[in-house]
Amino acid sequence: MEITTSLWFEVSIVSIIFTIGNIVIGHFEEQTPRIRRILKYLFILLLICCISYFFGRKYAFILLGILLLFPIYIHAYHLPYKKGINGWTGEPKSKYYDLRGWDKDVFKEK
Repeated sequence: MEITTSLWFEVSIVSIIFTIGNIVIGHFEEQTPRIRRILKYLFILLLICCISYFFGRKYAFILLGILLLFPIYIHAYHLPYKKGINGWTGEPKSKYYDLRGWDKDVFKEK
Protein backbone atom coordinates (compact mmCIF):
# COMPACT_ATOMS: atom_id res chain seq x y z
CA MET A 1 0.00 0.00 0.00
CA GLU A 2 1.34 3.38 -0.96
CA ILE A 3 1.56 5.98 1.80
CA THR A 4 0.49 9.46 0.76
CA THR A 5 2.45 12.35 2.24
CA SER A 6 0.72 15.25 0.52
CA LEU A 7 -2.20 17.18 1.97
CA TRP A 8 -4.39 16.15 -0.96
CA PHE A 9 -5.36 13.04 0.98
CA GLU A 10 -6.83 15.21 3.76
CA VAL A 11 -8.57 17.41 1.20
CA SER A 12 -10.17 14.38 -0.42
CA ILE A 13 -11.31 12.83 2.88
CA VAL A 14 -12.87 16.07 4.14
CA SER A 15 -14.49 16.66 0.74
CA ILE A 16 -15.95 13.14 0.67
CA ILE A 17 -17.37 13.56 4.18
CA PHE A 18 -18.97 16.90 3.30
CA THR A 19 -20.34 15.51 0.03
CA ILE A 20 -21.94 12.52 1.71
CA GLY A 21 -23.25 14.76 4.48
CA ASN A 22 -24.84 17.15 2.00
CA ILE A 23 -26.46 14.29 0.09
CA VAL A 24 -27.76 12.43 3.13
CA ILE A 25 -28.67 15.17 5.60
CA GLY A 26 -28.40 18.34 3.52
CA HIS A 27 -32.14 18.94 3.90
CA PHE A 28 -31.41 20.16 7.43
CA GLU A 29 -29.61 23.15 5.89
CA GLU A 30 -32.20 24.11 3.29
CA GLN A 31 -32.53 27.73 4.46
CA THR A 32 -28.93 28.24 5.52
CA PRO A 33 -27.19 30.74 3.24
CA ARG A 34 -24.89 29.07 0.72
CA ILE A 35 -21.95 31.26 1.68
CA ARG A 36 -22.20 30.03 5.28
CA ARG A 37 -22.17 26.40 4.11
CA ILE A 38 -19.15 27.06 1.88
CA LEU A 39 -17.30 28.88 4.65
CA LYS A 40 -17.98 25.99 7.07
CA TYR A 41 -16.47 23.55 4.57
CA LEU A 42 -13.43 25.77 3.95
CA PHE A 43 -12.88 26.33 7.68
CA ILE A 44 -12.96 22.61 8.47
CA LEU A 45 -10.73 21.86 5.47
CA LEU A 46 -8.19 24.50 6.53
CA LEU A 47 -8.27 23.31 10.14
CA ILE A 48 -7.69 19.65 9.23
CA CYS A 49 -4.92 20.51 6.75
CA CYS A 50 -3.15 22.77 9.26
CA ILE A 51 -3.35 20.16 12.02
CA SER A 52 -2.03 17.53 9.60
CA TYR A 53 0.81 19.76 8.41
CA PHE A 54 1.97 20.92 11.84
CA PHE A 55 1.14 17.94 14.08
CA GLY A 56 0.69 14.96 11.77
CA ARG A 57 -2.01 13.10 9.93
CA LYS A 58 -2.93 10.95 12.92
CA TYR A 59 -3.92 13.99 14.99
CA ALA A 60 -5.81 15.54 12.09
CA PHE A 61 -7.94 12.42 11.68
CA ILE A 62 -8.46 12.12 15.42
CA LEU A 63 -9.80 15.69 15.38
CA LEU A 64 -11.94 14.90 12.34
CA GLY A 65 -13.39 11.89 14.16
CA ILE A 66 -14.15 14.03 17.21
CA LEU A 67 -15.80 16.65 15.00
CA LEU A 68 -17.97 13.94 13.42
CA LEU A 69 -19.29 13.00 16.86
CA PHE A 70 -21.14 16.32 17.16
CA PRO A 71 -23.55 15.83 14.23
CA ILE A 72 -24.05 12.21 15.26
CA TYR A 73 -24.99 13.35 18.77
CA ILE A 74 -27.30 16.07 17.44
CA HIS A 75 -29.13 13.86 14.93
CA ALA A 76 -29.20 10.64 16.98
CA TYR A 77 -29.94 11.97 20.46
CA HIS A 78 -30.57 15.70 20.85
CA LEU A 79 -33.13 16.25 18.10
CA PRO A 80 -35.27 13.13 18.71
CA TYR A 81 -35.16 12.90 22.49
CA LYS A 82 -34.77 16.52 23.62
CA LYS A 83 -36.64 18.42 20.90
CA GLY A 84 -39.11 15.86 19.52
CA ILE A 85 -37.78 16.16 15.97
CA ASN A 86 -36.90 13.16 13.82
CA GLY A 87 -33.10 13.26 13.48
CA TRP A 88 -33.17 11.72 10.00
CA THR A 89 -36.07 13.53 8.30
CA GLY A 90 -36.34 16.76 10.31
CA GLU A 91 -40.05 16.28 10.90
CA PRO A 92 -42.19 17.88 12.13
CA LYS A 93 -40.87 20.72 10.02
CA SER A 94 -42.58 23.39 12.12
CA LYS A 95 -40.64 22.33 15.24
CA TYR A 96 -37.39 22.16 13.32
CA TYR A 97 -37.91 25.58 11.73
CA ASP A 98 -38.70 27.03 15.17
CA LEU A 99 -35.49 25.49 16.53
CA ARG A 100 -33.44 27.03 13.72
CA GLY A 101 -35.31 30.36 13.83
CA TRP A 102 -36.38 30.06 10.20
CA ASP A 103 -39.55 31.39 8.61
CA LYS A 104 -42.06 28.55 8.25
CA ASP A 105 -43.83 30.15 5.31
CA VAL A 106 -41.39 29.06 2.58
CA PHE A 107 -43.86 29.60 -0.27
CA LYS A 108 -44.62 33.27 0.38
CA GLU A 109 -43.97 35.83 -2.32
CA LYS A 110 -41.05 38.17 -1.79
